[in-house]
Amino acid sequence: MDGILIIDKPEGLTSHDVVARVRRALRTKRVGHTGTLDPFATGVMVILVGKATRLAQFLDKDKKEYIADVQFGFETDTGDGTGRQKAEGGRQEEIGEKLKFVTWDDVLAKFRGEIMQTPPMYSAKKIEGKKLYELARQGIEVEREPVKVVIQELELLPSEIRDSQSAIRIRVVCSAGTYIRTLAEDIGREIGLGAHLTNLRRTAAGQFDLSRSTSLEDLNSSMPELLPIDVAVSHLAEFQLNEDRVEKTKSGLSTRVDDDRFASGEHIRMTSGDGDLVAIGIYDADEKAIRPKVVLI
Repeated sequence: MDGILIIDKPEGLTSHDVVARVRRALRTKRVGHTGTLDPFATGVMVILVGKATRLAQFLDKDKKEYIADVQFGFETDTGDGTGRQKAEGGRQEEIGEKLKFVTWDDVLAKFRGEIMQTPPMYSAKKIEGKKLYELARQGIEVEREPVKVVIQELELLPSEIRDSQSAIRIRVVCSAGTYIRTLAEDIGREIGLGAHLTNLRRTAAGQFDLSRSTSLEDLNSSMPELLPIDVAVSHLAEFQLNEDRVEKTKSGLSTRVDDDRFASGEHIRMTSGDGDLVAIGIYDADEKAIRPKVVLI
């Protein structure tokens, strides 16, 4: 069983929990995922099954899209509603009154494009081999270096949640590795208010969105149709192998290419005459050849 499955992750489960449930439902051990979601978050998880697990490296850097609810008034130690309040918050009416005078276009514009983020303590990022959230649970806080992320789109959404006067809903399209909890906190600090997430939903990961997803409940009741493996790398340039090069490619041998359309170091889909994905290769401009990196069949 090989292919791709898009799961709409429910709240309360870790990404590891989801993978374990998919393994049981499909009765196969070869299951992986790209892009971890926190337990309180919901939405798109790209699950790779069988041979598709070998393609994770080409998917985990895909851009992501989220819908997030940001509550103003105070920060929490986790950056979301599951954590402890870090400081006394103001009354909802006072916060709402201050938010009325915020020019959101100007505020959000400061967070679009390349920005620097400090990874939160409650994250899976590792420092000296230890995950930050493991240290945080021990009451240990360590210094973290800011990292560069890219916010391609950031907009305020009309929503019933704004009727509370102290919360907003935003849509974010960002690079992999962006912490939406940190973004919420930074927006709060920009306007002089504490803030934390109360809801986070991933609506898309790369080319995969909720329209192609299935729930864990549906997965338990019926066998889903997996998306073909090659869908995962359809964004890569393609090179069709001559028939005599297919077996050689499977054996790891490079193939000469008289073609200047590829950039040196670019990943290339190497396909058979029938269109089957044989391997993902890397183009070497000096050798004018594609060297197989991951062989699929």
